[in-house]
Amino acid sequence: MKERIVNDLKEAMKAQNKELLSVIRMVKGAISLEEINTKKELTDDEVISIIAKQIKTRKESIEEFKKGGRQDLIDQTNREIEILSKYMPEQLSVEEVNKIIDDIFDLIKPSSMADMGKLMGLAKEKLNGRADMSYVSKTIREKLN
Repeated sequence: MKERIVNDLKEAMKAQNKELLSVIRMVKGAISLEEINTKKELTDDEVISIIAKQIKTRKESIEEFKKGGRQDLIDQTNREIEILSKYMPEQLSVEEVNKIIDDIFDLIKPSSMADMGKLMGLAKEKLNGRADMSYVSKTIREKLN
């Protein structure tokens, strides 16, 4: 995954695509920072988690831009999300996510909200990068209540 990002960075430089170059540099910087902090080379799953965080941050920014009426920033941020999404695994449908959550419930058989951590741990393991984890968390919470 990191190799692909570096290759795309080189291609963006050659093509002089400033927007693509900016987004890829930001991702590469976030990956490097995490590697420095953890003092180890990141796996593809960890890189996907970093990219997912970047997408989530941008989606939150879009909400703020909407409040401020800044359509220019909304458009730019949506383009950045499109670029970042190319590095993510194929997203599962809502039905597929719900099926996996049901399987997790069958496996763990939770009795109260105290089991939320176990459920989310297993859900993150199975769905990381392939589903919106805020949706997963919300769905698990609803099923527990």
